[in-house]
Amino acid sequence: VDKLEQSKDSVYFQDGLRRIDFVLSYVDDKDGDKKAERRREFETNLEKAGLELETEDKSESDDRKTYYLKIHAPWEVLATYADVLKIKVPFKLSDIPKGRDAPLQWLTRPFRLAPEIMKPDPDYFTAPFDKSKADFFLIKDKETFFPPSTRNRIVHYILTHCPYHKETHKDRDKTGIKRLLNNGTYTSAYPLHDCRYWKKAKETQCESERYQLYKHWASFLCFYKEQPLNLIRKYYGEKIGIYFAWLGFYTEMLFFAAVMGVICFVYGLLSYEDNITSKEICNPDIGGKIVMCPLCDRKCSYWKLNSTCLSSWQAHLFDNEGTVFFAIFMGIWVTLFLEFWKRRQARLEYEWDLVDLEEEQQQLQIRPEFELKCTNKRLNRITQEMEPYLPFTSKCTRFSVSGAVVLFWTLMIVACVMGVIAYRLAVYAAFASLMKDSPTSKIQLVGSLINPQLATSVTASCINFVIILLLNFVYERVAIWITDMEIPKTHMEYENKLTMKMFMFQFVNYYSSCFYVAFFKGKFVGYPGNYTYMFGSKLRNEECAPGGCLIELTTQLVIVMAGKQLVGNIQESLLPLIRNWWISRKGRNHPEGRYSRWEQDHDLQNFSQFGLFYEYLEMVIQFGFITLFVASFPLAPLLALFNNILEVRVDAWKFTTQFRRPLAAKARNIGAWKEILNVVAILSVVTNAFIMAFTSDMIPRLVYLYAYHPGNKATMEGYINNSLSVYEIDQLHEQNTPDPEEDPSWFNSNITTCRYRDYRYPPGHERQYTHTMQFWHILAAKMAFIIIMEHVVFVVKFFVAWLIPDVPSDVKARIKRERYLVQDYLRTYEVEKLKLQLSQSFCITTETSSLLPSSPDKHEVLSECI
Repeated sequence: VDKLEQSKDSVYFQDGLRRIDFVLSYVDDKDGDKKAERRREFETNLEKAGLELETEDKSESDDRKTYYLKIHAPWEVLATYADVLKIKVPFKLSDIPKGRDAPLQWLTRPFRLAPEIMKPDPDYFTAPFDKSKADFFLIKDKETFFPPSTRNRIVHYILTHCPYHKETHKDRDKTGIKRLLNNGTYTSAYPLHDCRYWKKAKETQCESERYQLYKHWASFLCFYKEQPLNLIRKYYGEKIGIYFAWLGFYTEMLFFAAVMGVICFVYGLLSYEDNITSKEICNPDIGGKIVMCPLCDRKCSYWKLNSTCLSSWQAHLFDNEGTVFFAIFMGIWVTLFLEFWKRRQARLEYEWDLVDLEEEQQQLQIRPEFELKCTNKRLNRITQEMEPYLPFTSKCTRFSVSGAVVLFWTLMIVACVMGVIAYRLAVYAAFASLMKDSPTSKIQLVGSLINPQLATSVTASCINFVIILLLNFVYERVAIWITDMEIPKTHMEYENKLTMKMFMFQFVNYYSSCFYVAFFKGKFVGYPGNYTYMFGSKLRNEECAPGGCLIELTTQLVIVMAGKQLVGNIQESLLPLIRNWWISRKGRNHPEGRYSRWEQDHDLQNFSQFGLFYEYLEMVIQFGFITLFVASFPLAPLLALFNNILEVRVDAWKFTTQFRRPLAAKARNIGAWKEILNVVAILSVVTNAFIMAFTSDMIPRLVYLYAYHPGNKATMEGYINNSLSVYEIDQLHEQNTPDPEEDPSWFNSNITTCRYRDYRYPPGHERQYTHTMQFWHILAAKMAFIIIMEHVVFVVKFFVAWLIPDVPSDVKARIKRERYLVQDYLRTYEVEKLKLQLSQSFCITTETSSLLPSSPDKHEVLSECI
C-alpha cells in the first residue's frame, strides 16, 4: 500500500494486514550511541519473543525528528501469553435466560441508549485460554479473536519483561520498557486509538469504538443518558469501566440526597415567619437595646445585637429543626449507597467475567521494579519455585522511614492550619477597625452582611484553599517517592499503599480547617475579664460570628468544596486541550497533509498510571465533604450532583479526545477506596452528631423550649435574653477595653453592662461568672443527643447492611449455573477428544497389525476406555 494513499486512520502495518498493537517513539540526540545500542538489543529481543516490528522513519513524521516503532503480535505470541496470563475467552454462546424486565421500565426509556451500544457483544460462556485446547474455543478468525484491548495488554506484558542487554553480558537492571522510558531511550509507548473520535474509520475491519464512545458517551448533550459501560469496558478495560460504573452509581444516589437537602433548605425558607429568635434579634426594642461585649481586644468596640439581624435569618436557613432529620437521613443514605454499590459491583463482576479473578492471579502482575531491586530469593510454599522477596529488616527500615516522612508532612499541614488560625486572630481586629465606618455598610440589602467576621472568614478560607493546592503539589511527589522506596510487590499493593498515603494527607489537608471551625472555634474563648489566648500569645481566641459558628462552617465548606470542584474541572478540561493544541499545531499544518494515526495519538496527553487514582481521589474527597459536614450545609449534595453530572461527561470527553488510549487492565472492584468510603461513612455519623450538638444552636433552643420557657406555654420568646450572660464593664481589664476612638456614637457612661454568649451567673451573684445549672443541663442534653443519634443511626446502618445481601440472589444462581455448565462442556470436550484420539490410534494399530492374528479383546478394551 502506498504510504501517501494509506488512510490517516490506519491502525495497520504498511501491508494493510497486520494490526498495530503498540507503538514506541524515539528521537536522535547527543547521547545517541548508547541509546541506539539499547534500542537495538531491545528490539532484537522483542523479535526473538515473536513480535513483528516496523519502523517509520523520521522523514515521514510531522516534526522530522521522531521515529515510530510499530509492534504487531502474531497469533502464536498472543496464544502463548494468553495461556500464561489465564485470559478468559469465549467458547460457547450463553444459553442462560435473561432476567425479566423491571416494571415501569418504559419510564426510563428516554434515559437509555440503543441496545447495540449498551451490549456491543453477545453473552458468552468463557474459560481461561489454553493453547493446547485451541479448538475448544470459538475461534472464527485468529486476527480478531483477541480484542484490541487484550492484544495491547499482552504486548505490554512482553515489553515490561523484555531485557535490553546482550546475552553475553546479562544485567538484571536492564529490563523492561519502563526503564527505557525513564532513561530517554524511548520517548513514549502507547496503544493506538482505533479511529478519529469525530468520524468512523474508513477500513471496514476497524471497530470505530472510539467514535461510538464520543457520540453516545462523551457528548455533553447526552448528560441525561446512561453510560455505555460494556463498550467502555471493551475499549478501555475493566479497571476504567469499574471507575465509571462507580461514578455513575454515586451520581444516581446523590439525586436522592440532593432532593432531601433541598426539602430541608425549603423548610428553612418557609419557617422564616416562625423564627421567633431572629425576630427578637431584629426587634429594636429587644435586640436594639442589648449591648454586646467587644469581640477582640482594643480595636473592637461595643455593638448592638440587632446589627446581626440579617446574619441570624441567614443562619436559620441551615440551622433549623429539619437539619436534624437531614443529618440522620444522610447517615442512613451513606449505608444504602455502600450496600447497593456492593450489589451493583457483584452484578458487574458476573457480567464482565471477573468472578474468578482471584487475588493469586495478581502474582502475574509482580512489578518489574520489585524483581529488579529484590536480589534475595526464597522458596514459595505454594508454587515450589524460587521467588524474589524483601528481607524483614529491610522492610521494617523502609516502613519506618516512610512513616516518619508521612508524620512530618502531616504535622506540616497542621502547622499551616495553625498559621491560618493565627491569621484569623491577627486580622480580625484590623478588619474591625477598618470596617467601622466603611462605606460598604451603607450598601442596601448586603451592607449589613459585610462585617469583620465575614471578611475574616472569607479571606482565611481563600488563603487556606491556596495552601491546600500548594501542599497537594508537593505531597503528591513525596507520596510517590516514599511508596517507591517501600518497593511493593504487586501493582495492586503499590496502588493500595499510595492510595492510603495520599488520602491520609488529603484528609488532613482539606478537612482540617472545617474541623477547626466546627469543633474548636468559639469553644475555648473564656469570658470577659478572663479570656483565653492562643498558646499564651497576645492573640485572643476567636469567637463565633453573631449568627453562630454553623454559618461560618457553611462558608468554609462552600469555598473549599466549590473552589476545589472549579479548579478541578478547569485542570481536567482546559489544560489538556491547550497542551494538545500546542503540540499538534505543526502536524495539522503539515504540507503533505499526512497526519498518521500513531502521530495523532503521540501528540495527545499520556494517561499515566496515576490518572485513575486522581479521579477516584477527587470524588472521595467530595464524598467526605457531603457526608462529614453535611449537617452544616444541606445543599452540598445538590452542588455535588451538578458537579458529577458534568464530571462524568468531562472525564468521558477527556478520555476519548485528549488522552492516548490507556492500557487495558483488569480489576474486580474499586480497591482500597472501598475501605476508605466505609471509614468516612462511619466517621460522618460521629461528626454530624457533634455538629448538631456543639456547633448548632439546636440543643440550647430545645432545652429552653421544654425546660426554661416562661409561663405555662412552650414558646421561644425570651430565648435571646436567656442565652446571653451579663458582665460589668468596669471590671474589664485594660487590654480588653476598646480604645476611646473605637467607641460608637451611641455608647455613653450610662451603659454599665455588656452581654456575651454563655450561661454564667451575673455580677453580684454569690457565684458570679461561673456556669449556671442551665449550662450543665444543656451539656447533658448535648451528650445525650450524640449518644442517641449515633446509636439510632448505627443500629439502622447495621440492620440495613444485614438486610441487603452483597450479591443479588439471581446473580448467585447464574454464577453457580455457569460454573456447572462450563465444567460440563469441558468434560464433554475432553471425552470427545479422547474418543477421537483412541479411534485414530486404533485405526493406525489395525493397519500396522493387519497381517498379525487379531485379538478378540481389542474392541472390548477400546469400548471400556471410552
